[in-house]
Amino acid sequence: MGERWGDGRGTLVVHRDGGAAAVRVPLEIARSYRARTKGLLGRDSLDGALLLTPANSVHTFRMRMPIDVAYLDRRLAVIAVRTMAPGRLGLPRLRARHVLEAEAGAMVGWGLRAGVRVEVAAGE
Repeated sequence: MGERWGDGRGTLVVHRDGGAAAVRVPLEIARSYRARTKGLLGRDSLDGALLLTPANSVHTFRMRMPIDVAYLDRRLAVIAVRTMAPGRLGLPRLRARHVLEAEAGAMVGWGLRAGVRVEVAAGE
């Protein structure tokens, strides 16, 4: 599914329960090894979310801020959401194919939690 994405920008679409309108979030896509390795290192903030693909774990060494981390399966369903403080190592999730990162607290506001499906629209 993620093979069509390259490094760049896009939109994350979070589908919500109960007929609530979907939430559209600015997205940075990190597909190359270099972009995934850099991730959020050295940043003080992030407008929206960062998609690491392929990925099944992350770390927060050398990060300046706590982050929310959502693990996505191959169908872009959320497996788990965690908040990680700087200097931590996240355990790999066996079914995860992609990882979303955002500023701590952002994902709750978007309605992103286990079981929710998302879409990635590249280049928007």
